[in-house]
Amino acid sequence: MKEAVSKQQVHGQGIPDSMQEWAEGVWQQIENKVERISKRIGVSFPHASVDGLYDNMRPSWWTAGFWPGILWQISADGNHASMQQIAELIEERLDEPLYALAVHHDAGFIWTLSAVANFRMTGNERSKQRGLMAASQLASRFNLKGKFIRAWHDTEQVNRSGWSIIDTVMNLPLLYWASEVTGDPRFRHIAAAHAETVLEHFLRPDGSSYHILQFDSESGEKIGAMSGQGYAEESAWARGSAWMIYGLVLSYNYTGDDRFLNGAKRAAHFFLANLPEDKVPHWDFRASEEGGKPRDTSAGACAACGLIELAKIVPQAESFLYLGAAEQIIRSLHEHYGAWDLPGEEGLILSGTSNLPGGVHIDTPLIYGDFFFVEAVSKLRGTALQLW
Repeated sequence: MKEAVSKQQVHGQGIPDSMQEWAEGVWQQIENKVERISKRIGVSFPHASVDGLYDNMRPSWWTAGFWPGILWQISADGNHASMQQIAELIEERLDEPLYALAVHHDAGFIWTLSAVANFRMTGNERSKQRGLMAASQLASRFNLKGKFIRAWHDTEQVNRSGWSIIDTVMNLPLLYWASEVTGDPRFRHIAAAHAETVLEHFLRPDGSSYHILQFDSESGEKIGAMSGQGYAEESAWARGSAWMIYGLVLSYNYTGDDRFLNGAKRAAHFFLANLPEDKVPHWDFRASEEGGKPRDTSAGACAACGLIELAKIVPQAESFLYLGAAEQIIRSLHEHYGAWDLPGEEGLILSGTSNLPGGVHIDTPLIYGDFFFVEAVSKLRGTALQLW
């Protein structure tokens, strides 16, 4: 393990001392709880908390990287050898889908937060090779005509060769990283091309986002949209908006293309303008009142990470807007949705909504919500660790 990560600056001004002090206290709560729950969760692949305990999905499941991602973030502070060991063992288990050529559009969620994190922190060459294998398989899903990375595999009933989803914009850092370490620009070209398609077709003029778009896989022309995990085709699924904010910021960080920065800002303004009073989003900003409007804390945590990154990029007058909004979200998640005083609950943050239309994991902790909460608190502490 390399030395503990250093402190960072937000647009040269530094994170305010009061914010860092608060975040340090929360970080201690995170460390204590993750150390405790790691003893039971161990080498597994959690997705959602069920009756207080995290479940265990298959290694190819899209959330398989978030638990090791949490462990690597805590290990970066040093003196957490047991957590690093768990993360390394999980990475080995992920060879199963990697060598079975079962990598899908969420490869970045899985291997950026496991193998690439390991390589960045320890220089492990085996981890580097795993990351490059995953990046190569992700790149193979690129449709040249439509300039998009296809989502999912086909089923017996459905040909998905022309489907693409907003989630994939958060997986592009795996490709950008692959270009950096190999010196081969083709990975970056694919990532940037997909990000351009996100700007052109997924991001609406008002800053909201589609979840699923369908293209003609032969001509590349857009055919239409599907509601996916949102309320309707033209609604505004909150986690999709969060993916848009953070994903475009990351594409800007790797390319310097102002179009991605401006798109991220447009998505951020829509997100912030539609938050309820407690600053934690409902699962869809345009969902009807019928059937209730549960929160999705995972969307809030992810968006906060993107807002903090935005604050580093924009002029000082704007940076305080984004940093202040991120702090409000994370403070609300901690104070109103934190599970610190619930010994029977392994999740860190309550009230995540995985897939409301599908009736799957509603109003419960989600491992990716926990991951982004940990990442946001880490950033507010002023640490320079960047997994993406």
